[in-house]
Amino acid sequence: MERKGKWIVAGVISAALIGGGTGLAVATASGDDDSSEKPITGSALTRASAAALAHTGGGEVTDTEVGDEEGYYEVEVTLTDGKRTDVHLDKDFKVLGTEADSEDETNDEG
Repeated sequence: MERKGKWIVAGVISAALIGGGTGLAVATASGDDDSSEKPITGSALTRASAAALAHTGGGEVTDTEVGDEEGYYEVEVTLTDGKRTDVHLDKDFKVLGTEADSEDETNDEG
């Protein structure tokens, strides 16, 4: 079963790289004006993006942050319907929860 899990993770990462290449490039340049925020870089960016996209069921990574107050990593995903959600991850890239960017969106904790 562990081998199957590794193949699934590899597939998710591959899909994130193929489908979210533009999003990954955008994610390295933080869109916020707060200069204290650090974007996720390198292999951590790939893993965090893959975990966030797997959790949301797709979309495009549009921003990232290391050292987020709700978790170790934060990945902003713009969904196919145009709504944005922040996915909070721990150091092991496990999803801690999500937070919708506007009040009319639903939050998914867990």
